[in-house]
Amino acid sequence: MPTQSEPKDIVIIGAGVLSTTFASMIKDLEPEWNLKLYERLDSPGVESSNERHNAGTGHAALCELNYTVKQPDGSIDIEKAKEINEEFEISKQFWSYLVKSKNIDTPRDFINPLPHISFVRGKNNVQFLKDRYNKMKDFPMFDNIEYTEDIEVMRKWMPLMMQGRSASDIMAASKIDEGTDVNFGELTRKMAKSIEAHKNADVHYNHEVRDFNRRNDGKWEVTVVNRNTGESQVQLADYIFIGAGGGAIPLLQKTGIPESKHLGGFPITGQFLMCTNPDVIEEHGVKVYGKEPPGTPPMTVPHLDTRYINGRKALLFGPFASIGPKFLKNGSNLDLFKSVKPYNITTLLAAAVKNLPLIKYSIDQILMTKEGCMNHLRTFYPEAKDQDWELYTAGKRVQVIKDTKEYGKGFIQFGTEVVNSQDHTVIALLGESPGASTSVSVALEVLERNFAEYESEWTPKLQKMIPSYGKSLIEDADLMRKTRQQTSKDLELNYYE
Repeated sequence: MPTQSEPKDIVIIGAGVLSTTFASMIKDLEPEWNLKLYERLDSPGVESSNERHNAGTGHAALCELNYTVKQPDGSIDIEKAKEINEEFEISKQFWSYLVKSKNIDTPRDFINPLPHISFVRGKNNVQFLKDRYNKMKDFPMFDNIEYTEDIEVMRKWMPLMMQGRSASDIMAASKIDEGTDVNFGELTRKMAKSIEAHKNADVHYNHEVRDFNRRNDGKWEVTVVNRNTGESQVQLADYIFIGAGGGAIPLLQKTGIPESKHLGGFPITGQFLMCTNPDVIEEHGVKVYGKEPPGTPPMTVPHLDTRYINGRKALLFGPFASIGPKFLKNGSNLDLFKSVKPYNITTLLAAAVKNLPLIKYSIDQILMTKEGCMNHLRTFYPEAKDQDWELYTAGKRVQVIKDTKEYGKGFIQFGTEVVNSQDHTVIALLGESPGASTSVSVALEVLERNFAEYESEWTPKLQKMIPSYGKSLIEDADLMRKTRQQTSKDLELNYYE
């Protein structure tokens, strides 16, 4: 193996937000290292990172109620919300660094200020939201939260959703103005462009990684096929980084490392209703999240979102889910079946037994017509008209299924899972939401877990990229506020002017 002082060769698979974030960090931490990035499609950010394929919320736990859980004693646990909020603040710091260092430009192309609102109906849900508000308002990260049960206030916050409602309806809302909309597709494209310009980086589109072979000297041989010509080549690598979204599990299995053995994936297809009426789109200028139906997973949380796509305002409602065998939207119907191996079949069967409500929910969603989706939308926007909305298929999410000591076989993991070989030469990112919003924290975890020998050398550089690196924004309120003000200025969000 090369000595620590020699440049390393890293093969990066996939050109989504996680891969381009990792590559953006590495190229600035070690400019002499050689990066080879391979994407099987013809451009970056086409699959899960695409702006039409994800919620784009800028998950900061401001409005997502699944991050604040009611405990058996009736109290509200906000620890997960604190963690998610800190991770999003870390992401904003890195994006600020990319702007200031001229790695990317024009931040308003990918991030825009937008209030985040939680909205609930019914006596029990109203009490939950009120208790959540009372818990969050006393913590510095969320002390700018507002709460109301007054329909007239709600008419000001979200006028579209209050049309056709009565003042006697039992409902409540909370709002934080300092939310964002993030176009992760555009952010990914900007980072990819910066990587392409780097002197020691080669970015190849329409190139698919097919196989791996570990050599006796510890290096990896990576077989790559040019999808345009069919030509095959072998690339040598000291490290392999698999950030291929739903395609990560099959690729990880091909490495043959022990850590790939007791893993599986459950593919879920997302669908959204998209508004086609400009007048309706213009009436809604916030992101509104509700409460997930009982017994359903976190990705089912309904939301009516204002988005900015290609510089234009859009309005989406969802998500709706269905199941199918593809691991990628542009994948194969054999993906799921090929991922079933003798060493993970008991893991997958255990997950099926433990998660019958999820399976039932997915089947119910498959059977849902546009009419059913519109009826669901009308719980948010009572006067929604069928002709103003179209149903479209968004991206794929592959829920990670694994065996754990704590939960036994077949545990479904929500969030992003970092898997690495014992010798740290293979790194794979698996899973889903809130992966894009917390991509910088995930990349930092990858660095800390797999490049520990560089910690003393890299720490000052990482602190330049992320000023709060090594400190806690949860515990240090002054640092948190200072950081927010600076990133707001750098990213042109202008909350504090």
